[in-house]
Amino acid sequence: MGRGKIEIKRIENSTNRQVTYSKRRAGIVKKAKELTVLCDAQVSLLMVSSTDKLHEYVSPTTTHKTVYDKYQQESGSDLWQPHYEKMQGTLKKLKETNNKLRKEIRQRNGEDLDELSFQQLCGLEQNMEKSVECVRNRKFHVITTSSDTFKKKIKNHEETQSSLLREFEERDADFRFPSLDYEGDYQSNIGFANGNPQIFAFRVQPKLQSNLQDEEPYGSYGLSLA
Repeated sequence: MGRGKIEIKRIENSTNRQVTYSKRRAGIVKKAKELTVLCDAQVSLLMVSSTDKLHEYVSPTTTHKTVYDKYQQESGSDLWQPHYEKMQGTLKKLKETNNKLRKEIRQRNGEDLDELSFQQLCGLEQNMEKSVECVRNRKFHVITTSSDTFKKKIKNHEETQSSLLREFEERDADFRFPSLDYEGDYQSNIGFANGNPQIFAFRVQPKLQSNLQDEEPYGSYGLSLA
């Protein structure tokens, strides 16, 4: 029993349509590969699905551009001319916009003002005043932000300094050197930190010579244990 003919029309169900496209696309690519191998043909194949996905195949011995150039040569048509004209139109619009912006910049710098009417000059003045206000606001914002940042840094440095001072005072309170009294007969207290410190007192007394001729210029002092 032979297969029935399938009516060629758009498949309404999107899932069935995508499945059919995938199957038939694979079949077309297979046939193109067979033509390339069996007949030494140069095949260029482009397919775009309903979801705008591009699928392509080109023979290993050629490129899409080579096939398109061959087509233009044989058919006498120019595939790139419409695209080139469109690019030229876009380039012309960009040049006009560029010239207009350059002219506005010159006018804001006080140049090319002769062709402007009174109303245009007033409008230019208002625009420049708005621009100055925006620049001034931005400047104040930058200054305020920088000031706040520096204030935070100064506060952090002050807190660090206070912490270091407290730590230094605590260490100084735990360990102090003995003080010396230099009034009259002074004593020197020396402690040895070996678990049982012993304190020695020394007294320095002047030693006088009976013979003034033998007296030293600055006198001498005797050091003895008190």
